[in-house]
Amino acid sequence: MAASNRRPAARATKSAIPQLSWREPQPAPVVLVSGPEEVCAERAIAGVREYLRAEDPSLEVSDLRADDYASGTLLALTSPSLFGEPRLVRVQGVEKCSDAFLAEALAYLEHPQEGATVVLRHTGASVRGKKLLDAIRSGAGGGVEVACPAVKRDSDRFDFAAGEFSGARKRIAPAALRTLVSAFADDLTELAAACQQLISDVPGDVTAEIVERYYGGRVETTGFVVADTAIAGRYGEALVALRHALASGVDPVPLVAAVAMKLRAMARVAGSREPSATLAARLGMKDWQVDRARRDLSGWNEGTLSMAIQAAARADAEVKGASRDPVFALERLVTVIATRAPFGG
Repeated sequence: MAASNRRPAARATKSAIPQLSWREPQPAPVVLVSGPEEVCAERAIAGVREYLRAEDPSLEVSDLRADDYASGTLLALTSPSLFGEPRLVRVQGVEKCSDAFLAEALAYLEHPQEGATVVLRHTGASVRGKKLLDAIRSGAGGGVEVACPAVKRDSDRFDFAAGEFSGARKRIAPAALRTLVSAFADDLTELAAACQQLISDVPGDVTAEIVERYYGGRVETTGFVVADTAIAGRYGEALVALRHALASGVDPVPLVAAVAMKLRAMARVAGSREPSATLAARLGMKDWQVDRARRDLSGWNEGTLSMAIQAAARADAEVKGASRDPVFALERLVTVIATRAPFGG
């Protein structure tokens, strides 16, 4: 089937063109891969290539940069060859595109080449190329868009990792998934690599013990482990975890942020008797996050939780410059949380 005739099914959107998931991309005459999350963008572009190659192994693949562009290159790479092989042209750097590329890409939308698929990568880092993006989104060129928004929140990383395993038809225990996400909370590329390693290396279901065996050393140095042990009242373990984290190069700012995030989750669910699913839907949380926060509340009351949240706010200011000794600020925070008492009290 010619690329110009493909019209993939899509979700409802305000855009005039189909919006596709980066996990299930499909080719079209023009494929706009937008957004800052490079891991997802790479998967989307690779998915388009695999789709086309499965249709025709003779696929010709070419790469060019929109910011270092020689006039006439786009038309030359998309024009039919002597034997009529399908063509895939992957264009990087559209957010920095040259005037020559912008003009030729806009002209190309008016007359896409039969049998050619052009993938345009725009990170959204600038408004450069907006005229081209607007034209594609209006329907010019018969394109589709694959959005790759930034994965920032813990719940987004959890969904990302869960999708890696479900896409591979691989089961992973909820506790194992939480541990894995916590271990790579600051790097989606490493999280994706860890998921793929477990998928390829582990023959059966992925358990918490397996994740601990593979990534236990990394897990021990995360802010979430510091937070978990402190909130559970294990003072000695919390201090050891804190020192390991700092020794391995964990920055104090995200470490405090991890502690504060768990305390806020506890405060949000405290006192509610709603079913987990109902409460999660109302608060915009996941069921497992509600269940975990409720378990964390064991032994806490309104007074001690309020004190801990205030201590986290103070530590946050101190590690961001209000104190000359961020390590002491962290140790004081861990002490207040783990002992559930005022520092020095």
